[in-house]
Amino acid sequence: MERIEETIKKLSKSPSFRQRYADMKSEVLQNPEVLAFLEENRNNLTHDIIEKNMMKLYEYASQTKKCVNCASLEKCCNLMPGYEPEIVVERESIGLYYRPCPTKVIHDERRKTERLINSIYVPKEILQASFAEFSLNSPGRIDAFEYAEKFASSYDPEKGMTKGLYLHGSFGVGKSYLLGAIANQLAEKEISTLIVYVPEFLREMKQSLGDQSLNEKLDAVKNAKVLMLDDIGAEAMSSWTRDEVLGSILQFRMHEQLPTFFSSNFDYAGLEHHLTYSQRGEEEKIKAARIMERIKYLSIPVKLDGPNRRHF
Repeated sequence: MERIEETIKKLSKSPSFRQRYADMKSEVLQNPEVLAFLEENRNNLTHDIIEKNMMKLYEYASQTKKCVNCASLEKCCNLMPGYEPEIVVERESIGLYYRPCPTKVIHDERRKTERLINSIYVPKEILQASFAEFSLNSPGRIDAFEYAEKFASSYDPEKGMTKGLYLHGSFGVGKSYLLGAIANQLAEKEISTLIVYVPEFLREMKQSLGDQSLNEKLDAVKNAKVLMLDDIGAEAMSSWTRDEVLGSILQFRMHEQLPTFFSSNFDYAGLEHHLTYSQRGEEEKIKAARIMERIKYLSIPVKLDGPNRRHF
């Protein structure tokens, strides 16, 4: 078998090959980015070095930089999708390397953000919420927004207890959405959040009694760096889910000083009434009051008003 060096040597003697090489070289040496590189390093680059590294310069010149010609990461036209070439002077040679392009950097940051926001039975649109899309057309919404934004921008796990919000109001006014916006802002600071849709979670806890996974799931919720209990009060509450599940979570988080947020259609008084009566119709005021004391310790109540945006 003929060695590659011999093959290249034979090709270089071909008139058509020499013409193509000359055209390629002319194209490369007219490329603005290559010209800027050669000018910047003119004291370190000889004609011989440039000639020996012409194919590296060609590879560099033939690919897009800063995502100029790329519609998306999936349609990246570069040799290595999601990466752009970079050339540097190395001793008596030119080095060609690849680094993540701006589109890939943004994509990776978003993936990282998504990984920092865990959820249990929460709609996808809530996980994509942002403060920028939250309307401020009432005093209650402004109050909620200001506290939420302040918490998200200033919260530091190393500085001790910070109260969460207890957002209450009618259906569809944006309570869950605001929780999602807080979670996304925290994710940018690499602070993880767990958002739990309470009715489905409590239903799952009952089912977990049969497969021995209850304690594992309960511990995951208890230990979340920032916990958001969405739509508390919408569940069919039993004495067991109230005392052994919800009560256990809240007691742990109160003891460990962990920030906890809530959303509900009930205000404090309405939720206490809801917690007082079990599915069997039993009235247990003391146990309900005990749960409410924990919620009040962990949160600041803010009423969110406005039209039902689900009807828009």
